[in-house]
Amino acid sequence: MDFIMMLTRNDRTVEDADELVESIIGWGVTHIGFKDIGVPPAVMRSLVGKIRAAGAVSYLEVVSTTPEAVVASLTAGRDLGVDRTLGGTNIEAAKGILSDLAGYYPFPGRPVGHPTKLGGTAALVADHCRAARAVGCGGVDLLAYRATEAEPLDLVRAARGALNGGRLIIAGSVKSREQIHALAAVGADAFTIGSAAFDGSFSPSKGSLRSQILDILEACETAPKTA
Repeated sequence: MDFIMMLTRNDRTVEDADELVESIIGWGVTHIGFKDIGVPPAVMRSLVGKIRAAGAVSYLEVVSTTPEAVVASLTAGRDLGVDRTLGGTNIEAAKGILSDLAGYYPFPGRPVGHPTKLGGTAALVADHCRAARAVGCGGVDLLAYRATEAEPLDLVRAARGALNGGRLIIAGSVKSREQIHALAAVGADAFTIGSAAFDGSFSPSKGSLRSQILDILEACETAPKTA
C-alpha cells in the first residue's frame, strides 16, 4: 500500500511546502501531493518540478466546492502537469479538461464543506465508483474517515468491490498505524496523510516531521498484504 504524503495541514497546502519537499523525498517518500489552495501557482509549479525531478509521483487534490472553482482547479492540475488529480465530483467537467481520465480520481459519495466531510451510504459510494470506472477514471479518492452516514471500512469495502480493478485511494483523517493496517486488510491501494504528520499526532511521542514520516512508512511495510 502506498503512502501519499500531502504537503497540507487542515486541508490547505502549507506555506513552506517548497522548502520541505526535497527533505521529504530524501526520507523515502515516493508519492507526494498538495491541495489547490494555500500557496500561489508559482509554488505549485515548483513543487511539481521537484517531485518529477526526483522520480516521485505528484498529486493535486481538488478541494474546491463550487462548479466554477472545480473547473478552475481541474484546469490548474492539467496545466501543472501533475501525474494524478484527486477529488471533485464533476466527472463530465473532468472529461472536457483532462486529456486522460486514467489519472483522475474523483470523490465518490457526497463531499461537503471545508474541511470536507463525506455524506452518502455504502451503496451510493459503490454506484459512484462504478460510474467513475465506466468512463475511464483510474479509480477514486475516498474520504472514508470523514464519513457522516456510514462506517469508514464499510465504505472502503463497497468501493473495493465496485472498482473493477481501479485504484482505491483513502484520503482525509488517516492518523494511526491501526487505521493503515485496517485499510490494507480490506483492499485499499493507497492513503494520504498531511495534518497527522505535521502536527505530530501520528506518533505523539516523537517530535520531528522526519520521525512521523518514517513511522508512517514503517506502518505501510508491516501492513497486511491482500491477495
